[in-house]
Amino acid sequence: MTKHKIKQHINDVDSLLGQVIAEAKALHIPISKKIEPHVYINTRARSRFGCCKKEMKILEAVFLIEISSLLLTSPGTIIKQTLAHEVLHTCSGCHNHGALWNQYADLMNKVYGYNIKRTATYEELGLGKPKASLPKSYEAKYLIICNSCGTKFERTRMSPLVKYPQRYHCKCGGTLQRKK
Repeated sequence: MTKHKIKQHINDVDSLLGQVIAEAKALHIPISKKIEPHVYINTRARSRFGCCKKEMKILEAVFLIEISSLLLTSPGTIIKQTLAHEVLHTCSGCHNHGALWNQYADLMNKVYGYNIKRTATYEELGLGKPKASLPKSYEAKYLIICNSCGTKFERTRMSPLVKYPQRYHCKCGGTLQRKK
């Protein structure tokens, strides 16, 4: 992809963020008024599609939205869905994926036809797993397993989930246990 095409994609993503913000406001979802209008492109992200960061800038909090560069060639609807997911995190009380965040996500899903949820896979987004983008040495160092349904969560890095699996639950409600 040429530099010109990358710049065009970034401009398109900024425009899509503006559309998502307008959609949320039209539904009276109380998103923050302090969302940076420029979407940051993360060229290293491989296991997440987006991120919402709260940063202090000149004595006030500002939300920065970031998406993976892997989404740049996706259809606009996929990018908007990811941006909507992150924009909802700017609402007071929605910094996690709790009941209020889910309520707003369900409303946007119903009205705009999104499929916003806590997590998504490459396959669910119709992207196919980008095997070439994973390092050749990719192997999960850690394995967390749900004691109820047996779902496996592989991780390559130490994280709070790996350190303290007892603090987390599977979506089935089961407890988690570190196996390796």
